[in-house]
Amino acid sequence: MNDYMLSVLLGIVEGLTEFLPVSSTAHLRIAESLLHVSLSDGYWKMYSIVIQLGAILCLPVYFRHRIAQFIGYEGGSTALALAPIKVLKCLVVSVFRSRPVQFILAAFLVTSIPAYLLTKLIGKNLESLHVMGASLLLGGIVMWVVDAMKAPWEKAGEGTAGSTIHVWKMEDMSLGQSIWIGACQILSAVFPGTSRSMSTIAAGQLAGMSRASALEFSFFLSIPTMVVATGYTLLKSLRGKGENPIGVSQISSSQWVILGIGFVVSFVVAYASVAWFMAWVRKRGFAPFAVYRIIVGIAVLAFAARLAA
Repeated sequence: MNDYMLSVLLGIVEGLTEFLPVSSTAHLRIAESLLHVSLSDGYWKMYSIVIQLGAILCLPVYFRHRIAQFIGYEGGSTALALAPIKVLKCLVVSVFRSRPVQFILAAFLVTSIPAYLLTKLIGKNLESLHVMGASLLLGGIVMWVVDAMKAPWEKAGEGTAGSTIHVWKMEDMSLGQSIWIGACQILSAVFPGTSRSMSTIAAGQLAGMSRASALEFSFFLSIPTMVVATGYTLLKSLRGKGENPIGVSQISSSQWVILGIGFVVSFVVAYASVAWFMAWVRKRGFAPFAVYRIIVGIAVLAFAARLAA
């Protein structure tokens, strides 16, 4: 298989799994292993970061109207494109007056500091199929149990007496809930395979949030979390620092094209995935994804055991 087709396939895998609660990191590592991509190669390590960034950047585009609401900017998506400086000013001001933005930043800070301090442990776990398999399996069980507990109240709807769901819209959540979700997101950073979206969604549901509100908060929280994480790692790699670095001067013209293909494919597929996932969750919940995680987790553990034998 040539590298161009390989880039398309890996871009699809990343785009499909980045926002589903099935762990894009685990799926990308499995795909790279099956397709014989060298994980010790600096270029392919950087490639994984680039396509992940491509998937993340679809969120500001998809949620552009919601973002405009959060920052109190009523000009709409067209004005956002035509007046970027004005929008930036509104965004800075909104940090002090917009509850959703404040909660997103609070959760981000709770996650980012411990994750930064545990960088070496995270890097070690990224190479372990045993960790990924176990995380997929246990995370699937947790997701299934939590969603099953909340399913009757989701069906009953808002306003049902005695409901354990108290937040149906992201704007109505509390600071304590955002801090709790940020703390749970640390698990996904330390244990690849846990899935950032799974940990934040399940944490939100346990804190009394509906499926839709927990999912939406998970999406918005991923924007600063993943942009900073991938941007920092990518910058180190391009500057020739960190583990298996590759400088800009070492990248050939064909490799730039391969990076571009993966980035674009990941962006487009992730956009479609987000749109589909939002509609699915409101009607059917997370149980199918939990079952999938359990099956894949068992398969990965079996594969890892076979390699170790």
